[in-house]
Amino acid sequence: MLLNRRVFRFLTGISCRFYHSDKRKKVTLYSKISPLGDPNYSVTNELDEWVCKGKKVRFAELQRIILDLRKRKRFNQALEASEWMKSSGIFTFSSTEHAVQLDLIGKVHGFHAAESYFNNLNEEDKNDKTYGALLHCYVRQGDIKKALTHLKMMQEKGLSLSSVAFNDIMSLYTRTGEYEKIPDVLRHMKEIGVRPDNLSYRICINSYGARSDIEGMERVLNEMENQSYIVMDWNTYAAVANIYVKSGLNDKANSFLKKAEEKIDNKEGLGYNYLISVYSRLGNRDEVIRLWFLEKSALKRCINRDYINMLEALVRLDALEEAEQLLKEWETSDNCYDIRVPYIVIIGYIDKKLYEKAETMLEDLSTKGKTLTPNIWGRLAAGYLDKGKFESAVKCIKVALSLKKDSKGWKPDPKVIMKILSLLGENGSVDDAESFLSSLRPVVSVNREMYHVLLKSYIAGGKEVERLLNSMRADNIDENEETKVILEEYKPISS
Repeated sequence: MLLNRRVFRFLTGISCRFYHSDKRKKVTLYSKISPLGDPNYSVTNELDEWVCKGKKVRFAELQRIILDLRKRKRFNQALEASEWMKSSGIFTFSSTEHAVQLDLIGKVHGFHAAESYFNNLNEEDKNDKTYGALLHCYVRQGDIKKALTHLKMMQEKGLSLSSVAFNDIMSLYTRTGEYEKIPDVLRHMKEIGVRPDNLSYRICINSYGARSDIEGMERVLNEMENQSYIVMDWNTYAAVANIYVKSGLNDKANSFLKKAEEKIDNKEGLGYNYLISVYSRLGNRDEVIRLWFLEKSALKRCINRDYINMLEALVRLDALEEAEQLLKEWETSDNCYDIRVPYIVIIGYIDKKLYEKAETMLEDLSTKGKTLTPNIWGRLAAGYLDKGKFESAVKCIKVALSLKKDSKGWKPDPKVIMKILSLLGENGSVDDAESFLSSLRPVVSVNREMYHVLLKSYIAGGKEVERLLNSMRADNIDENEETKVILEEYKPISS
């Protein structure tokens, strides 16, 4: 059953609000560096130019710039700014700045470079902050042995430990799938007088959820709720709701989703997005729409992340027509173009075997000059093959191959390739089979199986095979028993 059209149009018709002023903003160092989206752009040059013009560089502003770049995952530029700050001689680094630079070095150059930086620090700068930053590098690298050894060293040196270090270890156990070890870390924290924070409890709650231990999860949740210093947050209640959903305890899930909603900051889009996602997995359309209405009302504008989440929810609910309506709204917004947004709806149509709808949308995007990726066309080709629409499949895979030069990493599905080659061979379409094999060369390595299919095509079409066999040998593929069996069916063309 489709959503109420009038309600949906009302909800999606709420325009995003934008505010502007004709007043010229003062040019600051932050306003110069922050928009530099190209990760290859040199922040150092911008800083040098700023100083050469005789403008002041404030310590607090540089810290803000580095923090902003880190938040936006522009780690190379953040490290550039930090290194400039250190080498300029204008500012003196405290252990806090050293810890930030150490963390950035680990992100950009790996933990060996971070270790080297740490080892070259003065002893007075080797404190809980810099030790903690190096621990984080080991955790990010996934080196559990080094991380545990380093944490033990921190304890032996009597450094002031906070929940952050132990959260790092628990997060690493989560990544390695060693969920059973996480409660022991939480227990150890409490034994040595380190108070778990919200994240500590949440990681532990999720570890019980990963093992389907509802009783253990509820026990830790109860402990957390009874800590006087803990202020419960939406993240934890939403995590609990998610565990209940996976366990099929939908009534309990709904109860905790309501608790989570009560804790959401009205300006927090992530909270609404998470709840929308969980409600969609519960199949609750009404709650999905209600929360989308609240999110749009609460936020100044909906960004691509919000549209992506809502479109995924609608597709999950089989509300594809409504998803297309929302996609049209996104297209009229001032958000930057992101191919992932329309792809959600297109993939939804492919998954529902509505291949013609998916192709129409792709062709429309192409007509509008949007850059498409080969993987989506390859996926559509596989769908058409399953449906028995051979010509459509060939058309789509050819489009995918034509886009390959602009897309790194994509490889066509070997099963799709072999099926198309086989069908071409069976139909005796020699020229088509040759052309198709030729188009594959820049993308995949031509193998024996492909040559065998082409041999069959040559034989069926009564074409001379010696040139093809020479090509096969040139690709370092020798004739085997199967090749000989195929060739036995070949009879030379009489002169």
